[in-house]
Amino acid sequence: MTYSFLHSFQSEWLKRKRSLASWMVVLGSFFTPSIIILARVIYHDKLATLYATPEFWKMLWHSSWESMAIFLLPLGVILATSLITQLEYKNNTWKQLHTLPLAYPTVFFSKLLVIITMMLQFFILFNIGIYLSALIPYLVISGVPYPKNPIPYWDFLKEDALFFIDCLPILAFQYLMSLQFKNFLAGVGIGFLLWIGSISALSWKYGYMVPYSYTMYFYLQGNSQAKIGHTEANIHLWALGYFVVFTIVGYLLYLNKKEKG
Repeated sequence: MTYSFLHSFQSEWLKRKRSLASWMVVLGSFFTPSIIILARVIYHDKLATLYATPEFWKMLWHSSWESMAIFLLPLGVILATSLITQLEYKNNTWKQLHTLPLAYPTVFFSKLLVIITMMLQFFILFNIGIYLSALIPYLVISGVPYPKNPIPYWDFLKEDALFFIDCLPILAFQYLMSLQFKNFLAGVGIGFLLWIGSISALSWKYGYMVPYSYTMYFYLQGNSQAKIGHTEANIHLWALGYFVVFTIVGYLLYLNKKEKG
């Protein structure tokens, strides 16, 4: 079982090269850092003061995650998950896949693991992009000092892990929907509607129950100006719970689907 799962994962990993999702991971991860670099190179007058600020790394981290947590990460997960899952429909290869000596759990979970691995890849590249957004202006603009304070690695890694957990419900639900609909736009459209609904629900008392809202909640928590509903609920546990439920439901629906492709 382990051997066949490994080969199935390797096969699915190779398939991703035929999808726009692999390019989305790279381009999406460097999009915000690139904007920050461009803005700082153009408006460089106050960079020396900014780089000397003791809170430089935290300020950079916070500004980098602003658009990512609210817009780019949820939308990227919706699109990338749907694109990867739709590869079999696009190439009309579901029936061919199911003729292979692979159990249905192997097929289902190897595809899911590929998507999760791509998301990990995205986070790694995004962190590299954040560092480059600090390093490049320092290298190309004279008079800009390198930040004196060390990078708070562990704080950033902890937040990375929590953001990763918070987008798992989106991944699992989009995977579920994409396996059920042959039409790519159906799953993506439902995902977009849920994302918009999550933004609208942020100020609601029970907005934390909307599974697409957790990256936004996590980023906006502690911001006194943000209009989000106050909650004592642990949004990260809610995110993990939704991920498990959506994965189980998705697997059962896939298992009992009469026409798998």
